Amino acid sequence: MDCGDRARARQHVFLLPEYLKDASKKMKSGLLFVKLVNPCSGEGTIYLFNMCLQQLFEIKVFKEKHHSWFINQSVQSGGLLHFATPMDPLFLLLHYLRKADKEGTFQPLDQVVVDDMFPNCILLLKLPDLEKLLRHVTEEKEIDKKKYYKYSKEKTIKWLEKKVRQTVSALKTNNINVSARVQAATFFFGDPVSSDKEEDYIRYAHGLISDYIPKELSDDLSKYLKLPEPSASLPNPPSKKVKLSDEPVEAKEDYTKFNRKDLKTEKKNSKMTAAQKALAKVDKSGMKSIDSFFGTKNKKVGKI
Repeated sequence: MDCGDRARARQHVFLLPEYLKDASKKMKSGLLFVKLVNPCSGEGTIYLFNMCLQQLFEIKVFKEKHHSWFINQSVQSGGLLHFATPMDPLFLLLHYLRKADKEGTFQPLDQVVVDDMFPNCILLLKLPDLEKLLRHVTEEKEIDKKKYYKYSKEKTIKWLEKKVRQTVSALKTNNINVSARVQAATFFFGDPVSSDKEEDYIRYAHGLISDYIPKELSDDLSKYLKLPEPSASLPNPPSKKVKLSDEPVEAKEDYTKFNRKDLKTEKKNSKMTAAQKALAKVDKSGMKSIDSFFGTKNKKVGKI
């Protein structure tokens, strides 16, 4: 089996919001995997676009070693579980607005959101309420009924502060304990914290928001929030086992192959592995098929 056959045979398990089920049925390409710039690292990252509702989703990966998936009558090793969750596209637009701000002039948006490395960035211009979103982070002018935009650092910091406050509110509403996590992340020493403090919530929320902005902007936001800096004399915190990766899905695999409608046909026509050939020779008389362990004829996914 060559590399192309292995790539086609590999399958991924995704958890998607319920309302995305019919997206592919309504349009020929209802859901698209696209490679866009990561607003924090500047590297290429895979995102999911809902073309029906013009929504952007980020993809997170749940990592757990020594597990596999049952997918119909095949076994997919790796055990990775992908989550697609809605993402505010303004974080991605900020990357281009800050880059264009080096010229110091007002520019039309179609001249700002341009990227030879990630040409699919033009999908961001099709998002609904785009002008309303841009007011949070830009100054705008209108000349001859055409709008021009310029990045505003002051507005952006205030918008990010609101994001932090909203995140703090969500953490409290869902009774998420953050004190231990903040201490582990910043490696503070001292008496054990018996209850969450407001500063802990703000620091933790700031860390979450910082995953979507460059470090320079994260530092500016930290100063605006008046968060004390961790002591430079403390050693680095010990490594922690994290199952749910905070890292985005980098563009190392061709997820865009799932955009094609002939994927099922492709899988059926792919060559068998040596293990599959050996399994085919086994005497299966008296054995139940794997389908008998699942109670539906639809596509089934199970974890082992």
